[in-house]
Amino acid sequence: MQTSTLKRHADLMDRMAETLGLDLEEKALRGDLPFDEIANAVMRCTGCTGAGACEKWLQDHADGAEQTPHYCRNADLFKTLR
Repeated sequence: MQTSTLKRHADLMDRMAETLGLDLEEKALRGDLPFDEIANAVMRCTGCTGAGACEKWLQDHADGAEQTPHYCRNADLFKTLR
């Protein structure tokens, strides 16, 4: 897998978390989220074919959101962390 793909999806994950009011790094440091689960979540994200739609969704929800879009492969993780 290309580094650019991993970086793109890591950025999307981080932006999605922020949009939902979550700080993944803080969650990991508190022990609420294992660091390896963040890596697993990024890998799940890389399998999504809707990265462009996700970027648009994130732009449209710049003021925040209560939940992920329906197609998010990490919806359950984000829901648990909220």
